[in-house]
Amino acid sequence: MIENSSQTVKEISDGKEIENSTVEESTSENQKDVELSFDPKDVPSADSSSSRSNSDLDNAGFTQEEFASLLGKYDYNFKPGDLVKGTVFALEPKGAMIDIGAKTAAFMPMQEVSINRVEGLSDVLQPSESREFFIMSEENEDGQLALSIRRIEYQRAWERVRQLQKEDATIYSEVFATNRGGALVRVEGLRGFIPGSHISARKIKEDLEGEYLPLKFLEVDEERNRLVLSHRRALVEKKMNRLEVGEVVVGNVKGIKPYGAFIDIGGVSGLLHISEISHEHIETPHNVLNVNDQMKVMIIDLDSERGRISLSTKALEPEPGDMLTDPQKVFNKAEEMAAKYKQMLLEQTDDTEEQTTQSTESV
Repeated sequence: MIENSSQTVKEISDGKEIENSTVEESTSENQKDVELSFDPKDVPSADSSSSRSNSDLDNAGFTQEEFASLLGKYDYNFKPGDLVKGTVFALEPKGAMIDIGAKTAAFMPMQEVSINRVEGLSDVLQPSESREFFIMSEENEDGQLALSIRRIEYQRAWERVRQLQKEDATIYSEVFATNRGGALVRVEGLRGFIPGSHISARKIKEDLEGEYLPLKFLEVDEERNRLVLSHRRALVEKKMNRLEVGEVVVGNVKGIKPYGAFIDIGGVSGLLHISEISHEHIETPHNVLNVNDQMKVMIIDLDSERGRISLSTKALEPEPGDMLTDPQKVFNKAEEMAAKYKQMLLEQTDDTEEQTTQSTESV
């Protein structure tokens, strides 16, 4: 039994020697790869805090301050007048906090939320809403920028009214106030003015508040902040689409000036110049006409660009001076005289075309 044990021990001992010899030979054969080897004791376990430790920035080639400075170089360069995308993240009593990617949240004052009057920020903005904003100023001492939506709407409103003027469009707007000079309206959010001389309505000016009026553009000047409109021009244009030169219309005398009388014809005013009242010389229109007189007049010119209608009773006189001696005779024969007038215009047009044709053929 003892001999067997000794033999067994010897065999085990010999086996260890064989294993050690094999390891040594393997190690010798892999000496060329020694730089890829590692000590297993240096490998941290998955839950070891050392596996999550931060690197020492002192050995990284730059400091934390230098790293922050480097990041700053890639920050957005915000300038007044720029348009930026932003997201609303807080609505406050005096304005809204907007995230535009800057170091500090930007602020939009309540008065800059819209070109129109609003009751509160929630009428225009909602939390988490993303949209475009206008940068109003440089950063303040806290690094905060001031933003505006109103400025964007203001610029686009002027672009819109310039386009409408270019198209000679007729718009409708509500009168929200009147003053001694005329009436005030809003167009695309901008305040517009209608001079009293360009208000043509049967109501008195003070009763126009709340009325929607058709309007044409007279002046669009963003630099001077002037937006001037005409109610009269819009009505005249609309009326002109149904009128023609040589047509007889019934009107009422609304005003008399030294140079003539203004005649209301269906809500628009036409001018009966003193020289168009009669073939006979007249010292003043007051000698022939009275305010509120109803009369027949003939249209002799339609100026849509200036919004003017020129009228005549002289062309309706059967005999020169009838407007002074027998106005009723003039009105009774108005259509007959107007037909003769239109025939005369037609003949004049034919003569002009014939002369033009002959001139062209001779060349």
